[in-house]
Amino acid sequence: MSTRQQIVITPYKTLGDSGRELWEYRDLFYFLAWRDFKVRYKQTVIGATWAVIRPLLTMLVFTVIFGRIAKLPTEGEAPYAIMVFTAMLPWYFFSNTLSESANAVVNNSAMISKVYFPRIIAPTAPLLVNIIDFLISFVLLLALMAWYRFQPSIYILLMPLFLLLAAITALGLGYLISALNVKYRDFRYVIPFIVQIGLYISPVGFSSQVIPEQWRLWYSLNPMVGVIDGFRWMVIGDSANIYWDGFFLSNAISLALFLIGYRYFMHTERQFADSL
Repeated sequence: MSTRQQIVITPYKTLGDSGRELWEYRDLFYFLAWRDFKVRYKQTVIGATWAVIRPLLTMLVFTVIFGRIAKLPTEGEAPYAIMVFTAMLPWYFFSNTLSESANAVVNNSAMISKVYFPRIIAPTAPLLVNIIDFLISFVLLLALMAWYRFQPSIYILLMPLFLLLAAITALGLGYLISALNVKYRDFRYVIPFIVQIGLYISPVGFSSQVIPEQWRLWYSLNPMVGVIDGFRWMVIGDSANIYWDGFFLSNAISLALFLIGYRYFMHTERQFADSL
């Protein structure tokens, strides 16, 4: 006599539960990540080279506008181009991961409505693709430092820790918006706005030191301020004069967003198949 396996999707999974499920379904996780990678560069002439060209061109524009024309100060002794490119790495990692994660549930609606798998895989899979893009751009940053004969700080060894911080920030918002996007499709139009505005209100093209002292703590309510300042401190060192109060505030907000986004996603995932 055969028995049927019954799977109950509960809204009370811990992070440990989700981690174990991600490991059990790792083949699907890798498949979705590889599919996203192929779709991103499908029918492009230069393929993954776009991971280098986009931040490089943005760096050139910001260096000319903010460094040469506006003559804004750099961080420590770092050339302006290195200061900007260091910020471009976490920013593009964040913006790409957020954009793809926020739409992942809707984009995988056919699969979600037919078969069971941990729904958290869908908005998490873009993370792997963007880590690859990040590493490609990081190699370019090392080449840029060699070109300028700039010696990075020993803190650069902490790069995985700061990359994890950027991932937490992106996934927290990604989980939240991907769940909201199932019921309210208006949210797919919110993401491009967040990314576009965020690029200019985050200290990507300029140092956060240009913000008046009395406003810096308020400015640090933007979670990407702590991520970007952390990356610059990691590369430039103590001469970057990081604003530690704001740094810890931004990190706390990033962690809070991640926990809120994760819990909301877990609470609503059982309704996805019916709503899509």
